[in-house]
Amino acid sequence: MNQVIEFIKSDRLKEKPDLESLGFGKHFTDHMFILDYNEEQGWHSPRIVPFEPLVLSPSAMVFHYGQAIFEGLKAYKTNDGRTLLFRPDKNIERLNRSCERMCIPPIAPDLVLEAIVRLVEVERDWIPNKEGTSLYIRPFIIATEPYLGVRPASEYKFMIILSPVGAYYSGRQLVPVKIYVEDEYVRAVPGGVGHVKTSGNYAASLYAQKKAEELGYDQVLWLDGKENKYVEEVGSMNIFFKINGEVYTPKLNGSILSGITRDSVIQLVKDWGVPVHEERISIEDIFNAYKNGELEEVFGTGTAAVISPVGELKWNEHKMLLNNSETGEFSKKLYETITNIQYGKAEDKFGWTKEV
Repeated sequence: MNQVIEFIKSDRLKEKPDLESLGFGKHFTDHMFILDYNEEQGWHSPRIVPFEPLVLSPSAMVFHYGQAIFEGLKAYKTNDGRTLLFRPDKNIERLNRSCERMCIPPIAPDLVLEAIVRLVEVERDWIPNKEGTSLYIRPFIIATEPYLGVRPASEYKFMIILSPVGAYYSGRQLVPVKIYVEDEYVRAVPGGVGHVKTSGNYAASLYAQKKAEELGYDQVLWLDGKENKYVEEVGSMNIFFKINGEVYTPKLNGSILSGITRDSVIQLVKDWGVPVHEERISIEDIFNAYKNGELEEVFGTGTAAVISPVGELKWNEHKMLLNNSETGEFSKKLYETITNIQYGKAEDKFGWTKEV
């Protein structure tokens, strides 16, 4: 990296939040990282500055045409005081894939990694050390050019903010969730932008999510946008099914996000000698497996929750109750294995962690 990151220290440090009531994404650290882009200079002026509001023109293109992408990863505090990142290289790769799809100039991976590491170093005291907590890292890019016209912007900001977090689901960790299979609205279609982390994907999912919550469910299971029959994602997570001792997950098809936790689960399960199938899976196949007593476990995977076991699936008039709405042994083993690697409690034979 040939750009020096400037550091401007905040003169008003915040009080750290109570570890017992962290929640998710509610608290933010004292500093943030900023990198600017224009066509003349490219990506330039990397700096760590006090966390504060942005000043943008009302005509900034992000507000009107939605050029915005983001990532999410975590820093973990080990029992012996070290700080570990989990597979940051994969997040950076995906960040640049999102850039390509959204016509945003890519950023040198070594600069992104250095920015993450430096910011986490500066805010090391913000990393919570209570079991199940971590420091959430949110890199994102927005189009800042003041212009009204549908074309890629010529000015951007890349930023990183940090948030100490607890469990993703309102203080609950590894508690089975209830899932509603959405049969009207779709999350994404092949050829669209469902395979990248662009903000509009999540805005488009809110209506169905609200509908599911009103029906008493925690999340939505999305079906494909063409035939409305093949399973894609659950909420903002990838989805897995354990059927007759084997693991199934939808194959990446251009509308499904390539999750880092998804990839980690696939590698782990293969390492354990359990067959893994990445293929098209219809919701009818899942229901038939349930009827035949073959559907053993269902779980979502993602950075925020790591493993989210499913206790109930509602598809049309069918209600599938799984493991008496208790966490399955396979889901529990996956969660414990991944989190033990993340917190430095277990051997990292895959080389997934990076010490800060």
